[in-house]
Amino acid sequence: MTESMIIVNSLEELFYVRRFLDAPAGLVPTMGFLHSGHISLVQQARRECKSVIVSIFVNPKQFGPQEDLANYPRNLERDLQLLEAADADIVWMPTSEMMYPADYQTWVDVEKLTQPLEGSMRPGHFRGVTTVVSKLFNATRPDKAYFGQKDAQQAAVIRQMTRDLSYPIEIVVCPTQRETDGLAMSSRNSYLNPEQRQAAPVLYRGLCAAKTAFEQGENNAVRLRQIVTDAINGEPQARLQYISCADYKTLQELERVDVKALLSLAVFIGKTRLIDNIALE
Repeated sequence: MTESMIIVNSLEELFYVRRFLDAPAGLVPTMGFLHSGHISLVQQARRECKSVIVSIFVNPKQFGPQEDLANYPRNLERDLQLLEAADADIVWMPTSEMMYPADYQTWVDVEKLTQPLEGSMRPGHFRGVTTVVSKLFNATRPDKAYFGQKDAQQAAVIRQMTRDLSYPIEIVVCPTQRETDGLAMSSRNSYLNPEQRQAAPVLYRGLCAAKTAFEQGENNAVRLRQIVTDAINGEPQARLQYISCADYKTLQELERVDVKALLSLAVFIGKTRLIDNIALE
């Protein structure tokens, strides 16, 4: 579209520059503080689409009252440098006042898929996610939208919402990007002190141990969950919040893994809450 990346804040600006984008257009929604995982989504969109839109918006509606909205890490200057290097066409950075004016009262709620796992631990979180993503879809009108497998339940919920609301958008879920020691890349990793950072790969080690057992013939979901639990409990810095072995599509807990399954967990390392998952198939 252009020789250089265009940064827009208002909806009016976005609607104007959006008219000149070549199709297909890909959207990468982010909350900023970008890392290699985000950039891999932008690169995937660049490979598959003629135009790439990236949104940066720390969505207040997906944070609970005890969560880290005020302290959520931000580095806008670095984000924009990374996005320019990744060849994004448009970066849209709306404000909270623009997205949720004082009289705001409309919400998008996916029902069943949001109840287990993250939904049970973070009430209202997914309502905030689906509402903001639907608003991003309406504003940017992409042909494809890109999300990471690390947030597997979020990806499933957004896929369901896209089908239910008849959005003509293909949802592309890209592999989790990991540090060399296996820790899933996350903006929240920046909260970890050196000792906690050393402990954090225990999430992936536990998942991999269960996957190895599964590949060797263990399909009892109770035992697979226990393998992960034992690994987490063996790390003094880690406190397991939940471990799940669920049907990949419905997210209903399994007794035996005889369909594609999602093995997922949430763990506190110090005060930092980390999530990760792996597919069993």
